[in-house]
Formats: sequence, C-alpha cells, structure tokens
Amino acid sequence: MSQTTQTTAQTVVFGRQLLSLEQVVAVAKGAKVELCADSDYIESIQKGARFIDSLLHEEGVVYGVTTGYGDSCTVAVGLDLVHELPLHLSRFHGCGLGDTLSPLQARAVMACRLNSLAIGKSGVSYELLQRIETLLNLNLVPVIPEEGSVGASGDLTPLSYLAAVLVGEREVIYDGRRRPTQEVYAELNITPLRLRPKEGLALMNGTAVMTALACLAYDRAQYLARLCSRLTALASLTLKGNSHHFDEILFAAKPHPGQNQIATWIREDLNHFEHPRNSDRLQDRYSIRCAPHIIGVLQDALPFMRQFIETELNSANDNPIVDAEGEHILHGGHFYGGHIAFAMDGMKNAVANLADLIDRQMALVMDPKFNNGLPANLSAATGNRRAINHGFKAVQIGVSAWTAEALKHTMPASVFSRSTECHNQDKVSMGTIAARDCMRVLQLTEQVAAAALLAMSQGVRLRIMQQELAETSLTPSLATTLAQVEADFSLLTEDRPLEAVLRNTIAKIQAGAWEVCQ
Repeated sequence: MSQTTQTTAQTVVFGRQLLSLEQVVAVAKGAKVELCADSDYIESIQKGARFIDSLLHEEGVVYGVTTGYGDSCTVAVGLDLVHELPLHLSRFHGCGLGDTLSPLQARAVMACRLNSLAIGKSGVSYELLQRIETLLNLNLVPVIPEEGSVGASGDLTPLSYLAAVLVGEREVIYDGRRRPTQEVYAELNITPLRLRPKEGLALMNGTAVMTALACLAYDRAQYLARLCSRLTALASLTLKGNSHHFDEILFAAKPHPGQNQIATWIREDLNHFEHPRNSDRLQDRYSIRCAPHIIGVLQDALPFMRQFIETELNSANDNPIVDAEGEHILHGGHFYGGHIAFAMDGMKNAVANLADLIDRQMALVMDPKFNNGLPANLSAATGNRRAINHGFKAVQIGVSAWTAEALKHTMPASVFSRSTECHNQDKVSMGTIAARDCMRVLQLTEQVAAAALLAMSQGVRLRIMQQELAETSLTPSLATTLAQVEADFSLLTEDRPLEAVLRNTIAKIQAGAWEVCQ
C-alpha cells in the first residue's frame, strides 16, 4: 500500500491506498467516492469471496459462515441455511436505541467500513463495495442509533443498520428526509443486495462507528486548540495582560513542541514586541499565563491520536480474517477497539481542560475585581442605564454549566468493560461510548468557546472605546477575528437574548469558519 490516498476534485479513491482522517471528514461532508476499478484489484477482492465459496463446497468450518455467532460458535449451520445467516445477523442486532447519528456521522461510518473492507481481508465481493460507493455518491445514508455497542465484537448493533440498508430494510436519510429504505430503493430503481456468506459479519464485526466518530472528533479538536489560542490572546488584551508570558526564550526552556506551538500562536496574535506590559500584576493568573501549557497538552497529544485513529482506519478489523492468497481463515480479535477507546478517552480529557481554561478566563473578564477596570459582566451600558443592564452575566452562568458537564464526561469509558454475551465477550473496549462521550465534550467546549469569542471581542472593543488600546496596534489576525465577530454581533449595550447569535457562532466553529489559522 502506498502512503496516501488519491483525492481529486473532492473525490476520495478507495482501495490500495491509505486513507487519512481528513479524507474521512471530506466524505462525511459530502465528497464523492470512487472505488479502485483496476482489474487486478477487483480480482484480489473477488478471490476472497471465491475462497469462502470454495470452503462451503468442501464443507469447511468457518466461524460466522457455517457456525452461529459469538458464544454460538459451537452451533453448526447446515449448508442449506448459510445464505440466510447474514440476514439473521443483521436482523437480531436491530435493537439500537438513543439518538441517531447525524447524516454527516453516518457518511463517515460508511467511509470507514468501506475502507476496511476494501483492504481485501474480509472475504466480501466487489459488488458489496460498489454498493456502499453508490449509496455514498447518492447521499443515501442509513439511520443509525448511537447506543448499543460495547466496542468488541466491534460495533455490531450500529453497523447492523448499514447491513440492513444494503439488503433493503429499515430506514435511510435521503434528500433530507427519513424514509423506509425499500421505498427509496423502488424510487431509484435499486435492487437490494443478497448478502453472501461472511458479508454480514464482515460489515458488522468491525470498528467503523467508533473510528468514524474519532476522525470527526480529531478534526474538531485540532481546530479548538487553535481557536482557544486565539481566545487566550483576546483575553490577555481584555485583561491588559503581560504578553511576556509567551516569550520565545521562555518556552525554549520547556520544549514540548505542541506547547511551544500554542505559545507561538498566542505570541504572534499579541504582537508581543509591540505590546508592553499594562497590568499592575507582574504575573497574570494561571488561566492566562499557563494557557500554552494547558492547550499544549492537546496539541502534543494530537500526533499519537492521529496514529491510533489512522492505523485503525486502515486496518482489516473484522473476524475472521480471510487470507485468500495463502488460503487461510484466521480467527482473532481485530474487532477490539482499544486503541480508539484510549485515544477518545484521552482526547475528551484534554478538550474538557480547554473548556475549563476558557471558563476561568471568562470568570476573570466578567468580574470588576479582576478585570482591570472594565465594567461588570462586560456590559457596554453607560450612565444610569448600567443599573438595569447585565451584559454577559447569564452567558457566564451558561459557560459554567457547559464546563461542568464537559468535565463530568471525562470519566474514562474504556475502564468500564462489562462481560456480556454468555461471557464470550468478557473483556470489551467501550470504544464507541468513549467516542460518543468525546463528541459530547467537544460540543460543550465549542459552546464555551462561542460564548468566549463574543465576550472577549466585546472586552477588546471596550478597551478601544476607553482608549486603553489602540485599534491600529492589533495584529492582522486579531483584527480579522474581531471583524468577523462584529459582522454577526453588535456591541452588547442593552440586554438582549443571545441564544441565536450563540448558536450561529457555534455552527461557525463547527464549520471551521472563523479564521484562526496563521
């Protein structure tokens, strides 16, 4: 396999190349997909399916093909029933509950499962891969409930909803509507697949759901690290902070690369050499001074998290593994999602710390005891109007609530293994729960960041209005951010509901719309 997957004109090519998590995100957001159509590649896939067929003719024993599933692996399935077995597997796992994955998340799941099966170690047909390709390009995605996976044997229950759609059952999201799959297939003249032996197991017995969420989480987390660096620069200006806390010589003494990257971003945003210390304090409080050390933990962890996620993404992670070339059926546990579980537990911890950091910065800028001369709650009201206006008071309470909830979710899911399925699955990863927790922590932290973006922008504008900060002294990066915020949010002088602008700001964070990269 080569080191990168081809991507041309927003088309991601599957088969024989490694997929990056950015390409999963691109597919999730609507990029077209293309399955490798080289004849020798097609033959390599078909060889696995034919090998399974040959074992049936020879009456070989293959787990999940001529046996029951899980603890039922000792139950023999007659050759007259093996073609029904995949359908039963998909149907009895149709018990997912909770909220459903968004279409974006479901597309990411489809991309991850397609990529794993396209490696050619799962004994599936090329036709199966083509059908997933077709559904993605039609933007026809399965309705997948979030809950029901313990992360080994993979994401059985949620992935059963993909298998079910392939055979024309359950529901899909198509053209923005939730509809029966059978109805949409009839409308589009699509013939439901009949799953071949091993194909039901190959579709379901893998880590595609947790891996898809991990790819999306990584994309959001790395953006948040950059955004929180920008917010720290804005907070420092709002508080008349000491920009020397981010000095290059200082950080050379503690050379964690991610931490130093964060310090560099903040330093460059502040135009360190042109902003002398304005505060009466020699040292700012920790939530400003130690921001690179806090955000830097996430920044330094991202490379190993990428390694874990992309290795899992580019693995054959079902069971059994089919070695068509050597004619081996290899029974193992590649469906175990321990690496994703660890990465997601670590990521949610590091991201929640960002929420906690920004929450503390918000507390400083709101309180006239700590904000170096700004009005309480950053209200821009003047004269006798100050008495009835409360600025960001309620928003800060919301920030405290969102932060507390984010911190509550940092309990590692991976340590809560439960023995299940007649003690066959007696040690499981909980990787999908960890990934779902991480997505919730990201959502809450993005809410905190959105509130801070509005508040810190107001704080800087108040400093300018009070002639304590020259607008011309702002770096282009900070000036751009302020202009973007001002386009959506006028100065908060008289109290008004802020829900709509908060939701809009959150949506822009999640779309990567704020220009926070150098």
